[in-house]
Amino acid sequence: MKIDYSKYADGLVPAIVQDYDTDKVLMMGFMNEAALHKTEELGRVTFYSRSKQRLWTKGEESGNFLELKSIAVDCDNDTLLIKAHPKGPVCHTGADTCWMEKNHNSNFLNYLEEIIALRKKASVEESYVARLFAKGMNKMAQKVGEEAVELVIEAKDNNEELFLNEAADLMFHYLILLNAKGYKLDHVVDILKQRHSK
Repeated sequence: MKIDYSKYADGLVPAIVQDYDTDKVLMMGFMNEAALHKTEELGRVTFYSRSKQRLWTKGEESGNFLELKSIAVDCDNDTLLIKAHPKGPVCHTGADTCWMEKNHNSNFLNYLEEIIALRKKASVEESYVARLFAKGMNKMAQKVGEEAVELVIEAKDNNEELFLNEAADLMFHYLILLNAKGYKLDHVVDILKQRHSK
């Protein structure tokens, strides 16, 4: 990656930070070569602060780090696009972005993961999810297997409603199993993205 730091008199290049998951633009800062190296070394976005006159890792005081996912340079080699996972509000005002926009994932599956995480803490009398977690890992894995078999059976017929309902059952139980193993759908998506880029 070739970056032209000489284009501007202060030796800094603009660095636009975008949420890796939502594609929302979070903030813009400036980087010199040392800031870029520090970002790559730490895995956390680090800028050169013109006001502090030093390297500044976003979140070093608040804990709201920007966990680095990728860096790209534009066609003129003088502006960076950084994709990151924000670990909290990005703006110093407490807003999600420096443009006061909400940064939330509109993906229903991510929302469903949050619901599963809440329901597993509920009482077993109130929640199917809690009852499944209470039965342990083997039962959760077995349930995914059962739902997969039921989906395959419905795939051989032409009943669209039954097929789609079995697909939904499989997805729901798959998300439960991911949670039980300490993972989220994003972890799987990251692997798919890596494979796609090869």
